[in-house]
Amino acid sequence: MKKHMTIAVDLAKTVFEIAGSKEPGRICLRRRVGRGQMVQFFSREPASTVLLEACGSSHHWARQLESLGHRVLLLPPHHVRRYVLRDKTDKADAAALLEAHRNEQISPVPVKTIHQQTLASVHRLRSGWMATRTARINTLRGLLRELGLTIPRGPHHLLPGLQGALASGAIPEPLHPVLLCAAEEIRQLEARIHQAERELKTLSYSLPPTKRLLTVPGIGLLTATALVAFVGDPFRFKSGRRFSSYLGLVPREHSSGERRHLLSITKRGDTYLRTLLIHGARSLLLAAKRNSHPDRLRRWAISLEIRRGHNRATVAIANKLARIAWATWTRDVPYHGTVQDAT
Repeated sequence: MKKHMTIAVDLAKTVFEIAGSKEPGRICLRRRVGRGQMVQFFSREPASTVLLEACGSSHHWARQLESLGHRVLLLPPHHVRRYVLRDKTDKADAAALLEAHRNEQISPVPVKTIHQQTLASVHRLRSGWMATRTARINTLRGLLRELGLTIPRGPHHLLPGLQGALASGAIPEPLHPVLLCAAEEIRQLEARIHQAERELKTLSYSLPPTKRLLTVPGIGLLTATALVAFVGDPFRFKSGRRFSSYLGLVPREHSSGERRHLLSITKRGDTYLRTLLIHGARSLLLAAKRNSHPDRLRRWAISLEIRRGHNRATVAIANKLARIAWATWTRDVPYHGTVQDAT
């Protein structure tokens, strides 16, 4: 009986290192191919299990190889790195993929569809523009503060305050052109951010999961579309707790024997998703205080803040929102305040 081949590919920009194995611990195939030869090489190979690191261009190559009949697994790079022996080389990286595949505790990353990658790309562009906008605003504030001009907190106060300072003559004339350029750059960035948000709203119409996720308090358009883009298949998690653990919202544990010690949250997983959920938790907590007749979830959030403090309560609420989101997503039902989020 012919043994099944497992092929590991160390992806790069132009040259890819390939290692194949039919028996655990033994490499029987070594190749080094260029980008243009990748599809040609795998089109000649019989259906195999192909291992890739979940990195740049990996989802593209995974879709390409799956169309050729191969089974593709994307392994998390931080787990594969532990199996690199001695010095780091392309050959060592490919061999590490084969060794990591033998560990059944390492869960592969789902291959993203084109639609999911489109959503993720819009989110990444928007996030980059937000960071640049914040940097420009902070730079302008710092420069004006050096001149003795303090503008009230809040981005919406900056540009009107700058215009007023320019008109009053409080800013030296040579600085006017560059400050006006910086202000125009901020306006352009804001326009791009709004355009990205409009695009996300348009894309969300064709995604049924986002409609259900939007029914969860504290989850808006950004969080709902980001979950669909970056998580993909929610059914790979057995419970809401597994999902929140994937997002890094559960406590780290340092226990031994009968002594159990829980620490701060792990902060593993996608930082962007975790940030959005924590922002949503803050929004829910603020709205709960303003609501004269809060529901059960909001009452729980208020009581938790009283007992544990604002920051701890915010993280705990984010954990709860992640579990509720998983439940509504997997059960295909909107949130009405009665969804049991832990299974």
